[in-house]
Amino acid sequence: MSERAADQAPAPETMGVGPPERPSTPTRGQPALVSWLLGVPRALVVPSLALLTALAIGAVIIILSDRDFVTQFGSNPGAALGAGLTSVRDAYVGLIGGSVGSPRAISETLLQATPLILTGLAVAVGFRAGLFNIGAEGQLYAGAASSIFVGFALVGLPAFIHLPLAIIAGIAGGALWGFIPGFLKARTGAHEVIVTIMLNYVAFRFIDWLLNQPFFQREGRTDQISRFVEPSAELPRLIEGFRTHWGIFLALAAAVFVSWLLFRSTKGFEFRAVGLNPSAARYAGMSIGGTLILAMMVSGGLAGLAGASEMLGSNKTLTPGFSPGWGFDAIALALLGGARPLGVVFAALLFGALRAGATPMQVSTGIPIDLVVVIQALVIMFIAAPALVRGIYRIRVERRIGSEVFTKGWGA
Repeated sequence: MSERAADQAPAPETMGVGPPERPSTPTRGQPALVSWLLGVPRALVVPSLALLTALAIGAVIIILSDRDFVTQFGSNPGAALGAGLTSVRDAYVGLIGGSVGSPRAISETLLQATPLILTGLAVAVGFRAGLFNIGAEGQLYAGAASSIFVGFALVGLPAFIHLPLAIIAGIAGGALWGFIPGFLKARTGAHEVIVTIMLNYVAFRFIDWLLNQPFFQREGRTDQISRFVEPSAELPRLIEGFRTHWGIFLALAAAVFVSWLLFRSTKGFEFRAVGLNPSAARYAGMSIGGTLILAMMVSGGLAGLAGASEMLGSNKTLTPGFSPGWGFDAIALALLGGARPLGVVFAALLFGALRAGATPMQVSTGIPIDLVVVIQALVIMFIAAPALVRGIYRIRVERRIGSEVFTKGWGA
Protein backbone atom coordinates (compact mmCIF):
# COMPACT_ATOMS: atom_id res chain seq x y z
CA MET A 1 0.00 0.00 0.00
CA SER A 2 1.54 3.28 -1.06
CA GLU A 3 1.69 6.39 1.12
CA ARG A 4 -0.47 8.26 -1.41
CA ALA A 5 -3.14 5.57 -1.09
CA ALA A 6 -3.04 5.66 2.71
CA ASP A 7 -3.30 9.43 2.84
CA GLN A 8 -6.31 9.43 0.49
CA ALA A 9 -8.11 6.46 2.04
CA PRO A 10 -11.70 7.18 3.11
CA ALA A 11 -11.82 8.08 6.79
CA PRO A 12 -14.29 6.43 9.16
CA GLU A 13 -16.11 8.41 11.80
CA THR A 14 -13.70 10.21 14.06
CA MET A 15 -13.75 11.20 17.68
CA GLY A 16 -12.74 14.83 17.72
CA VAL A 17 -11.83 17.15 14.91
CA GLY A 18 -9.75 16.72 11.79
CA PRO A 19 -6.62 18.50 10.66
CA PRO A 20 -6.71 21.68 8.61
CA GLU A 21 -8.41 21.29 5.28
CA ARG A 22 -6.31 20.55 2.25
CA PRO A 23 -6.86 22.29 -1.04
CA SER A 24 -8.99 20.31 -3.44
CA THR A 25 -6.87 20.92 -6.53
CA PRO A 26 -3.21 21.83 -5.93
CA THR A 27 -1.54 23.98 -8.54
CA ARG A 28 0.59 21.99 -10.95
CA GLY A 29 4.28 22.75 -10.96
CA GLN A 30 4.04 24.76 -7.77
CA PRO A 31 6.84 24.01 -5.27
CA ALA A 32 5.76 22.13 -2.14
CA LEU A 33 7.02 24.89 0.16
CA VAL A 34 5.06 27.55 -1.73
CA SER A 35 1.92 25.41 -1.61
CA TRP A 36 2.37 24.92 2.12
CA LEU A 37 2.92 28.62 2.76
CA LEU A 38 -0.17 29.50 0.73
CA GLY A 39 -2.19 26.96 2.66
CA VAL A 40 -1.15 28.15 6.13
CA PRO A 41 -3.34 31.32 6.20
CA ARG A 42 -6.34 29.29 5.03
CA ALA A 43 -5.69 26.70 7.74
CA LEU A 44 -5.57 29.43 10.40
CA VAL A 45 -8.91 30.99 9.46
CA VAL A 46 -11.17 28.72 11.52
CA PRO A 47 -8.87 28.58 14.62
CA SER A 48 -8.48 32.36 14.58
CA LEU A 49 -12.22 32.93 14.28
CA ALA A 50 -12.80 30.34 17.01
CA LEU A 51 -10.51 32.29 19.34
CA LEU A 52 -12.16 35.58 18.38
CA THR A 53 -15.62 34.13 19.02
CA ALA A 54 -14.54 32.69 22.37
CA LEU A 55 -13.17 36.08 23.44
CA ALA A 56 -16.41 37.75 22.34
CA ILE A 57 -18.52 35.35 24.40
CA GLY A 58 -16.10 35.81 27.28
CA ALA A 59 -16.68 39.56 27.02
CA VAL A 60 -20.44 39.02 27.29
CA ILE A 61 -19.89 36.89 30.41
CA ILE A 62 -17.71 39.64 31.95
CA ILE A 63 -20.34 42.28 31.24
CA LEU A 64 -23.20 40.23 32.67
CA SER A 65 -21.21 39.40 35.79
CA ASP A 66 -20.12 43.01 36.38
CA ARG A 67 -21.81 44.44 39.50
CA ASP A 68 -21.96 47.99 38.15
CA PHE A 69 -23.65 46.79 34.98
CA VAL A 70 -26.28 44.85 36.94
CA THR A 71 -27.07 47.70 39.35
CA GLN A 72 -27.19 50.46 36.71
CA PHE A 73 -28.85 48.65 33.83
CA GLY A 74 -32.41 49.33 34.95
CA SER A 75 -31.93 53.06 35.59
CA ASN A 76 -29.17 53.97 33.13
CA PRO A 77 -28.50 51.35 30.43
CA GLY A 78 -25.89 53.51 28.68
CA ALA A 79 -23.79 53.94 31.82
CA ALA A 80 -24.22 50.26 32.62
CA LEU A 81 -22.98 49.21 29.20
CA GLY A 82 -20.03 51.60 29.51
CA ALA A 83 -19.10 50.09 32.87
CA GLY A 84 -19.34 46.60 31.41
CA LEU A 85 -17.17 47.44 28.43
CA THR A 86 -14.62 49.01 30.77
CA SER A 87 -14.48 45.74 32.70
CA VAL A 88 -13.93 43.82 29.45
CA ARG A 89 -11.15 46.17 28.42
CA ASP A 90 -9.43 45.94 31.81
CA ALA A 91 -9.73 42.15 31.85
CA TYR A 92 -8.26 41.58 28.42
CA VAL A 93 -5.56 44.21 28.91
CA GLY A 94 -4.58 42.42 32.12
CA LEU A 95 -4.68 39.04 30.39
CA ILE A 96 -2.52 40.18 27.46
CA GLY A 97 -0.17 42.17 29.67
CA GLY A 98 0.31 39.20 32.00
CA SER A 99 1.14 36.86 29.12
CA VAL A 100 3.16 38.88 26.59
CA GLY A 101 3.29 42.41 27.99
CA SER A 102 6.83 42.22 29.35
CA PRO A 103 9.91 39.98 29.20
CA ARG A 104 8.92 38.41 32.52
CA ALA A 105 5.40 37.77 31.22
CA ILE A 106 6.75 36.11 28.08
CA SER A 107 9.03 34.01 30.27
CA GLU A 108 6.04 32.81 32.28
CA THR A 109 4.11 32.01 29.10
CA LEU A 110 6.98 29.88 27.80
CA LEU A 111 7.29 28.19 31.19
CA GLN A 112 3.61 27.27 31.16
CA ALA A 113 3.74 26.15 27.54
CA THR A 114 6.70 23.76 27.94
CA PRO A 115 4.87 20.79 29.55
CA LEU A 116 1.80 21.51 27.43
CA ILE A 117 3.80 21.13 24.21
CA LEU A 118 5.26 17.80 25.30
CA THR A 119 2.03 16.29 26.61
CA GLY A 120 0.14 17.60 23.57
CA LEU A 121 2.64 15.89 21.29
CA ALA A 122 2.22 12.69 23.32
CA VAL A 123 -1.53 12.59 22.73
CA ALA A 124 -1.11 13.63 19.07
CA VAL A 125 1.16 10.64 18.37
CA GLY A 126 -1.47 8.35 19.83
CA PHE A 127 -4.17 9.97 17.72
CA ARG A 128 -2.18 9.41 14.55
CA ALA A 129 -1.92 5.70 15.37
CA GLY A 130 -5.66 5.47 16.08
CA LEU A 131 -5.16 5.42 19.86
CA PHE A 132 -6.89 7.67 22.37
CA ASN A 133 -4.25 8.10 25.06
CA ILE A 134 -6.02 9.45 28.16
CA GLY A 135 -3.04 8.46 30.29
CA ALA A 136 -0.60 11.28 29.55
CA GLU A 137 -1.05 12.55 33.10
CA GLY A 138 -0.02 9.24 34.62
CA GLN A 139 2.86 8.89 32.15
CA LEU A 140 3.98 12.39 33.10
CA TYR A 141 4.04 11.36 36.78
CA ALA A 142 5.98 8.20 35.97
CA GLY A 143 8.56 10.23 34.07
CA ALA A 144 8.78 12.77 36.88
CA ALA A 145 9.43 10.06 39.49
CA SER A 146 12.09 8.38 37.35
CA SER A 147 13.94 11.60 36.56
CA ILE A 148 13.83 12.96 40.10
CA PHE A 149 15.22 9.68 41.47
CA VAL A 150 18.14 9.68 39.05
CA GLY A 151 18.55 13.40 39.76
CA PHE A 152 19.19 12.98 43.47
CA ALA A 153 20.42 9.38 43.75
CA LEU A 154 23.47 9.75 41.50
CA VAL A 155 26.01 11.95 43.26
CA GLY A 156 29.33 13.25 41.97
CA LEU A 157 28.66 12.99 38.25
CA PRO A 158 29.50 15.85 35.91
CA ALA A 159 26.54 17.76 34.51
CA PHE A 160 27.10 16.62 30.91
CA ILE A 161 26.53 13.03 32.09
CA HIS A 162 24.09 13.47 34.97
CA LEU A 163 21.59 15.73 33.22
CA PRO A 164 21.18 13.53 30.10
CA LEU A 165 20.81 10.46 32.34
CA ALA A 166 18.03 12.14 34.31
CA ILE A 167 16.25 13.20 31.11
CA ILE A 168 16.56 9.71 29.62
CA ALA A 169 15.20 8.24 32.87
CA GLY A 170 12.14 10.48 32.58
CA ILE A 171 11.54 9.38 28.99
CA ALA A 172 12.02 5.73 29.96
CA GLY A 173 9.60 6.01 32.89
CA GLY A 174 6.88 7.49 30.70
CA ALA A 175 7.56 4.98 27.91
CA LEU A 176 7.23 2.09 30.38
CA TRP A 177 3.91 3.47 31.61
CA GLY A 178 2.79 3.77 27.98
CA PHE A 179 3.97 0.24 27.17
CA ILE A 180 1.44 -1.31 29.56
CA PRO A 181 -1.76 -0.13 27.78
CA GLY A 182 -0.11 -0.64 24.39
CA PHE A 183 0.76 -4.25 25.22
CA LEU A 184 -2.68 -4.96 26.66
CA LYS A 185 -4.31 -3.40 23.59
CA ALA A 186 -2.20 -5.43 21.19
CA ARG A 187 -2.34 -8.77 23.01
CA THR A 188 -5.74 -8.84 24.69
CA GLY A 189 -7.76 -6.15 22.91
CA ALA A 190 -8.18 -4.15 26.14
CA HIS A 191 -9.38 -0.66 25.25
CA GLU A 192 -6.65 1.92 25.76
CA VAL A 193 -9.09 4.54 27.07
CA ILE A 194 -10.09 2.41 30.06
CA VAL A 195 -6.58 1.13 30.74
CA THR A 196 -4.91 4.54 30.56
CA ILE A 197 -7.53 6.17 32.77
CA MET A 198 -6.98 3.51 35.45
CA LEU A 199 -3.20 3.75 35.13
CA ASN A 200 -3.44 7.46 35.90
CA TYR A 201 -4.72 6.62 39.37
CA VAL A 202 -2.15 3.87 39.78
CA ALA A 203 0.56 6.45 39.04
CA PHE A 204 -0.89 8.92 41.54
CA ARG A 205 -0.97 6.33 44.33
CA PHE A 206 2.46 5.00 43.37
CA ILE A 207 3.89 8.50 43.81
CA ASP A 208 2.19 8.74 47.22
CA TRP A 209 3.83 5.48 48.22
CA LEU A 210 7.25 6.53 46.93
CA LEU A 211 7.16 9.80 48.84
CA ASN A 212 6.71 7.89 52.11
CA GLN A 213 9.81 5.73 51.56
CA PRO A 214 13.03 6.68 53.38
CA PHE A 215 15.16 6.39 50.23
CA PHE A 216 12.91 8.90 48.42
CA GLN A 217 11.57 11.22 51.11
CA ARG A 218 13.54 14.32 52.05
CA GLU A 219 15.57 13.87 55.22
CA GLY A 220 14.07 15.47 58.30
CA ARG A 221 10.60 15.73 56.74
CA THR A 222 7.46 13.74 57.51
CA ASP A 223 5.32 15.17 54.71
CA GLN A 224 5.25 13.83 51.16
CA ILE A 225 8.15 15.58 49.46
CA SER A 226 11.19 14.15 47.73
CA ARG A 227 14.82 15.09 48.01
CA PHE A 228 16.20 17.89 45.84
CA VAL A 229 17.91 16.98 42.58
CA GLU A 230 21.64 17.51 42.46
CA PRO A 231 22.78 20.77 40.81
CA SER A 232 24.47 18.68 38.12
CA ALA A 233 21.04 17.35 37.02
CA GLU A 234 19.25 20.70 36.86
CA LEU A 235 18.12 22.23 33.59
CA PRO A 236 19.74 25.68 33.50
CA ARG A 237 17.71 28.85 33.24
CA LEU A 238 17.57 30.58 29.88
CA ILE A 239 18.12 34.02 31.39
CA GLU A 240 19.17 34.72 34.94
CA GLY A 241 16.30 36.20 36.94
CA PHE A 242 13.59 34.52 34.83
CA ARG A 243 12.02 31.15 35.49
CA THR A 244 12.08 29.85 31.91
CA HIS A 245 14.61 27.05 31.50
CA TRP A 246 16.08 25.01 28.67
CA GLY A 247 13.13 22.66 28.82
CA ILE A 248 11.41 24.86 26.22
CA PHE A 249 14.11 23.86 23.72
CA LEU A 250 13.62 20.21 24.65
CA ALA A 251 9.93 20.67 23.87
CA LEU A 252 10.61 22.34 20.51
CA ALA A 253 13.18 19.68 19.64
CA ALA A 254 10.59 17.04 20.50
CA ALA A 255 8.12 18.75 18.14
CA VAL A 256 10.67 18.60 15.31
CA PHE A 257 11.35 14.94 16.11
CA VAL A 258 7.65 14.04 16.13
CA SER A 259 7.14 15.86 12.83
CA TRP A 260 9.98 13.89 11.27
CA LEU A 261 8.79 10.64 12.83
CA LEU A 262 5.20 10.95 11.65
CA PHE A 263 5.69 12.43 8.18
CA ARG A 264 9.22 11.51 7.09
CA SER A 265 9.98 8.09 8.56
CA THR A 266 8.83 4.57 7.76
CA LYS A 267 7.64 3.97 11.32
CA GLY A 268 5.62 7.17 11.22
CA PHE A 269 3.98 6.03 8.01
CA GLU A 270 3.10 2.76 9.73
CA PHE A 271 1.60 4.72 12.65
CA ARG A 272 -0.61 6.68 10.27
CA ALA A 273 -1.49 3.67 8.13
CA VAL A 274 -2.59 1.66 11.17
CA GLY A 275 -4.54 4.64 12.45
CA LEU A 276 -6.27 5.12 9.10
CA ASN A 277 -7.06 1.52 8.22
CA PRO A 278 -5.70 -1.38 10.32
CA SER A 279 -7.04 -3.99 7.90
CA ALA A 280 -5.25 -2.44 4.93
CA ALA A 281 -2.08 -2.01 7.00
CA ARG A 282 -2.17 -5.68 7.98
CA TYR A 283 -2.70 -6.68 4.36
CA ALA A 284 0.37 -4.60 3.46
CA GLY A 285 2.45 -6.66 5.90
CA MET A 286 2.60 -4.25 8.82
CA SER A 287 2.59 -5.54 12.39
CA ILE A 288 -0.51 -4.02 13.98
CA GLY A 289 0.32 -5.12 17.51
CA GLY A 290 3.94 -3.99 17.35
CA THR A 291 2.92 -0.63 15.87
CA LEU A 292 0.36 -0.01 18.63
CA ILE A 293 2.87 -0.87 21.34
CA LEU A 294 5.57 1.34 19.85
CA ALA A 295 3.15 4.24 19.34
CA MET A 296 2.05 4.08 22.99
CA MET A 297 5.67 3.92 24.14
CA VAL A 298 6.59 6.99 22.07
CA SER A 299 3.51 8.76 23.39
CA GLY A 300 4.37 7.83 26.97
CA GLY A 301 8.00 8.83 26.50
CA LEU A 302 7.00 12.31 25.40
CA ALA A 303 4.72 12.70 28.42
CA GLY A 304 7.53 11.39 30.64
CA LEU A 305 9.84 14.02 29.14
CA ALA A 306 7.31 16.64 30.24
CA GLY A 307 7.54 15.33 33.80
CA ALA A 308 11.35 15.29 33.66
CA SER A 309 11.38 18.87 32.37
CA GLU A 310 9.29 20.03 35.31
CA MET A 311 11.35 18.16 37.87
CA LEU A 312 14.76 19.17 36.55
CA GLY A 313 13.90 22.67 35.40
CA SER A 314 11.14 24.11 37.57
CA ASN A 315 10.31 22.18 40.74
CA LYS A 316 13.62 20.44 41.57
CA THR A 317 11.59 18.23 43.95
CA LEU A 318 8.59 15.91 43.64
CA THR A 319 5.33 16.43 45.51
CA PRO A 320 1.84 14.94 44.99
CA GLY A 321 -0.32 16.93 42.64
CA PHE A 322 2.53 18.95 41.14
CA SER A 323 0.76 18.91 37.78
CA PRO A 324 -2.31 21.15 37.36
CA GLY A 325 -3.63 18.72 34.76
CA TRP A 326 -1.20 19.07 31.87
CA GLY A 327 -1.87 15.51 30.75
CA PHE A 328 -5.60 16.15 30.51
CA ASP A 329 -5.16 19.53 28.80
CA ALA A 330 -3.05 17.65 26.26
CA ILE A 331 -6.17 16.04 24.79
CA ALA A 332 -7.61 19.46 24.00
CA LEU A 333 -4.26 20.65 22.64
CA ALA A 334 -3.93 17.69 20.28
CA LEU A 335 -7.43 18.30 18.97
CA LEU A 336 -6.91 22.04 18.75
CA GLY A 337 -3.62 21.55 16.89
CA GLY A 338 -5.07 19.06 14.44
CA ALA A 339 -2.73 16.34 15.80
CA ARG A 340 0.12 18.05 13.94
CA PRO A 341 3.29 19.05 15.83
CA LEU A 342 3.27 22.68 14.63
CA GLY A 343 -0.39 23.02 15.51
CA VAL A 344 0.21 21.53 18.95
CA VAL A 345 3.04 24.01 19.59
CA PHE A 346 0.85 27.00 18.72
CA ALA A 347 -2.06 25.62 20.74
CA ALA A 348 0.23 25.09 23.74
CA LEU A 349 1.56 28.65 23.44
CA LEU A 350 -2.03 29.92 23.40
CA PHE A 351 -2.99 27.94 26.49
CA GLY A 352 0.29 28.88 28.15
CA ALA A 353 -0.44 32.56 27.53
CA LEU A 354 -3.93 32.19 28.98
CA ARG A 355 -2.55 30.45 32.07
CA ALA A 356 0.26 32.97 32.53
CA GLY A 357 -2.06 35.96 32.13
CA ALA A 358 -4.86 34.65 34.35
CA THR A 359 -3.32 35.59 37.70
CA PRO A 360 -2.25 39.14 36.67
CA MET A 361 -5.75 39.64 35.25
CA GLN A 362 -7.34 38.63 38.53
CA VAL A 363 -4.96 40.79 40.57
CA SER A 364 -5.52 43.90 38.47
CA THR A 365 -9.28 43.57 37.85
CA GLY A 366 -10.67 41.13 40.39
CA ILE A 367 -12.15 38.97 37.61
CA PRO A 368 -11.89 35.27 38.58
CA ILE A 369 -9.29 33.04 36.96
CA ASP A 370 -12.17 30.74 36.01
CA LEU A 371 -12.85 33.07 33.07
CA VAL A 372 -9.69 31.69 31.41
CA VAL A 373 -11.03 28.16 31.79
CA VAL A 374 -14.28 29.28 30.15
CA ILE A 375 -12.37 30.84 27.23
CA GLN A 376 -10.31 27.67 26.79
CA ALA A 377 -13.47 25.56 26.77
CA LEU A 378 -15.12 27.85 24.21
CA VAL A 379 -12.08 27.75 21.93
CA ILE A 380 -12.08 23.96 22.06
CA MET A 381 -15.81 23.83 21.41
CA PHE A 382 -15.59 26.04 18.32
CA ILE A 383 -12.51 24.23 17.01
CA ALA A 384 -14.31 20.92 17.48
CA ALA A 385 -17.30 22.27 15.56
CA PRO A 386 -15.77 24.06 12.55
CA ALA A 387 -19.10 23.97 10.72
CA LEU A 388 -20.52 26.20 13.44
CA VAL A 389 -17.74 28.77 12.95
CA ARG A 390 -18.18 28.66 9.17
CA GLY A 391 -21.91 29.12 9.59
CA ILE A 392 -21.50 32.12 11.90
CA TYR A 393 -19.08 33.89 9.56
CA ARG A 394 -20.51 32.49 6.29
CA ILE A 395 -17.27 30.89 5.15
CA ARG A 396 -17.50 28.83 1.98
CA VAL A 397 -16.50 25.20 2.43
CA GLU A 398 -14.04 23.83 -0.12
CA ARG A 399 -14.42 20.34 -1.47
CA ARG A 400 -11.82 17.93 -0.10
CA ILE A 401 -10.34 15.00 -1.95
CA GLY A 402 -9.14 13.16 1.13
CA SER A 403 -9.23 13.13 4.86
CA GLU A 404 -7.30 11.87 7.82
CA VAL A 405 -8.51 10.22 10.98
CA PHE A 406 -7.11 10.54 14.48
CA THR A 407 -8.97 7.86 16.36
CA LYS A 408 -11.51 5.29 15.34
CA GLY A 409 -13.79 5.86 18.31
CA TRP A 410 -14.67 4.11 21.54
CA GLY A 411 -15.82 0.86 20.10
CA ALA A 412 -12.80 0.18 17.89
